[in-house]
Amino acid sequence: MRSEKKKKADLNKIDEASFKEEVTHIDEKDVEIIFQNEEKIHRKVKRKGPLKKYIDVVRLMFSMVKDYKQGTYREVPWNTIASIALVLLYVLNPLDIIPDFLPVFGLLDDASVLALALKLIKNDLDLYAEWKRLPGN
Repeated sequence: MRSEKKKKADLNKIDEASFKEEVTHIDEKDVEIIFQNEEKIHRKVKRKGPLKKYIDVVRLMFSMVKDYKQGTYREVPWNTIASIALVLLYVLNPLDIIPDFLPVFGLLDDASVLALALKLIKNDLDLYAEWKRLPGN
């Protein structure tokens, strides 16, 4: 795993190519970090502002990663799990492209990164949501 400082610097580019490159550097330790900060991430997304509309998606992301880690759902590539970890780490980081403490604008970049991630992993999330609705899941 690369240093947190390097990872934060690289996340300052919000485009599909940069996102896909950063996903290749995500590992199990990064996944653990999102679970250690799950409540903090949920609180941040629930606040008023551009992230609020993603609360159900973020819940679904956490659920998918939990089921993946527990081995109950493995019909998803690691790349999707890593993408979820990356976007949630970005949301967690208050000092990203637009610092979160700036009124009105502080969470716009977080919402943009979430939207980009959804574009890339939507099919896998939809398949997981279908699977989750099946009896016994």
